[in-house]
Amino acid sequence: MNFRVGRAREDPDINLIPLIDILIVILIFLFLTTTYSRYAELQINLPQAAADRAQDKPSMLNVAVDASGKYAINGVATPFGNPQAFAEAMKGAAGGAKEPVVAISADAAATHQSVINVMESARLAGYNHISFTTQTRR
Repeated sequence: MNFRVGRAREDPDINLIPLIDILIVILIFLFLTTTYSRYAELQINLPQAAADRAQDKPSMLNVAVDASGKYAINGVATPFGNPQAFAEAMKGAAGGAKEPVVAISADAAATHQSVINVMESARLAGYNHISFTTQTRR
């Protein structure tokens, strides 16, 4: 006996939307938990060298300028006549040092021109390394 006469046979179908949702969740989980090795970085081996530290420190030439415009080289008062004469005094105070570092200690109230005079004299003496000394605020 066929009770289903006239009825079309229904084909079983699989709903794919929940399956796709589950696959997306699994992919997201795998993306978040996977550690990636970095192949883009360069693996280099740096060369090795052994060298001793320089034993000689650069010689310092301390030039002080006070608020009234008086100059001193290495603590010895030196009059400033012109830049060339002061450059010669700096060379004499350097004691034959080839490239001393000129440390300018200028008073806060010293004129700008007096500091420029020292810099000009250092240039004429051939000293290119100039440093300025300061103190921290209290």
